Amino acid sequence: MKPYFPSAILALLIVYLGVQALTGERGLLSGHERDALLVRREAQLAGILEQRRDLEVRVRYLRTDSLSRDLLEERARAVLGFSDPRDYVIRISAPVPPGAPAPRA
Repeated sequence: MKPYFPSAILALLIVYLGVQALTGERGLLSGHERDALLVRREAQLAGILEQRRDLEVRVRYLRTDSLSRDLLEERARAVLGFSDPRDYVIRISAPVPPGAPAPRA
C-alpha cells in the first residue's frame, strides 16, 4: 500500500484540478455565465457614463465663467424647496399601502 500512496494522491490531485478546469468559476463550461455577466456590466457602464456626461454638462453650466441662471435657479429651488409665485404647484400625496388606514383630511 505504501508505494501506491503518492500515486493515489497525485491521481486525486489531477482529478480535482481537471474538474475545476471544467466546472470551476473560470472553467471551460462556465463561459456563458461570464458572457452574460459581461453584457450586464457593459449595460451598467453605459448607464453610468450617460449619468457622468449629464453631470458634466450641469457642472459646466454652473461654473462662474458660463453660469446658466435658469439652471442655477432650478437647482436652488429644488434644494431649498421653494417655488416661484408665478408657478403652479400640484401636490400629490403618496400612495397608501394596502392594509394601512386612510389619511384624514
